[in-house]
Amino acid sequence: MANICVIGSSSIDLVVTSSRRPGAGETVLGQSFKTVPGGKGANQAVAAARLGAEVVMIGRVGDDTFGTDILENFKANHVNTSNVKPVTHCESGTAHIILAEGDNSIVVVEAANREVTPAYVDEAAEAIRLADIVLIQQEIPEETVIHVSQLCAEYQTPLLLNPAPAREVPQEVIDNASYITPNEHEAAILFKGMKPAEALRQYPNKLFITEGSKGVRYFDGNEEVLVPTYKVEAVDTTGAGDTFNAAFAVALAEGKSIQDSVRFANRAASLSVTKFGAQGGMPTRNEVEASL
Repeated sequence: MANICVIGSSSIDLVVTSSRRPGAGETVLGQSFKTVPGGKGANQAVAAARLGAEVVMIGRVGDDTFGTDILENFKANHVNTSNVKPVTHCESGTAHIILAEGDNSIVVVEAANREVTPAYVDEAAEAIRLADIVLIQQEIPEETVIHVSQLCAEYQTPLLLNPAPAREVPQEVIDNASYITPNEHEAAILFKGMKPAEALRQYPNKLFITEGSKGVRYFDGNEEVLVPTYKVEAVDTTGAGDTFNAAFAVALAEGKSIQDSVRFANRAASLSVTKFGAQGGMPTRNEVEASL
């Protein structure tokens, strides 16, 4: 069983569906409202657990009802929460999402996720040392991402960096990471002035650029490889990238080849978009293997 350590954000998503989004000072009537668990870190932890991994989450929640909901959701999905501690001086993270006119608008309030600090991570350093692979994203402070990359290098623990949301990443973090999984937009920010093909050749079997419906592209040391995605009827694409990263980490930790790991991750991500919610459609291990 793969031992995965996920370091990142946890939140509650407040989702409103409306025929159109309001202008400044305007009130419109919505069709529906849902609250669902979210946060890129939490999404990836839940996805990895559903795929059969032993998952330890390192994160923060507020000392509020949303924090309780987040912790209960982790436990329901068999994610170890011994390193997800409440903070009393701010609320749990939230994402406020309007689905309208075929697109979404999102306001993220980081709140407790800002408290995933280097010092806090140090309290859980043993989980990083013992992990088969560490999975991290960028909805937590930049200095924490840098610190985690240093710890992984010190412990020789493989680090998978999902550089989302997009922001510049210090060269030290890129060097310390074992695998980097940007989409095309994020890759352009990470590797300014470089064409995708140049960046891929510079980081063989390390840089994996996700290209939406096309698939995932990487350089294997000899040639550029495009692993195509699977065609499905999409209901909600939220969380597809998180499912991909979690599944990729699980497959790598289990010793699968690079190409088989990408294929496994593509399949898991394609299944995740067939249901509503970032976590609602995340598949189980049996579902992925049955569909491959």
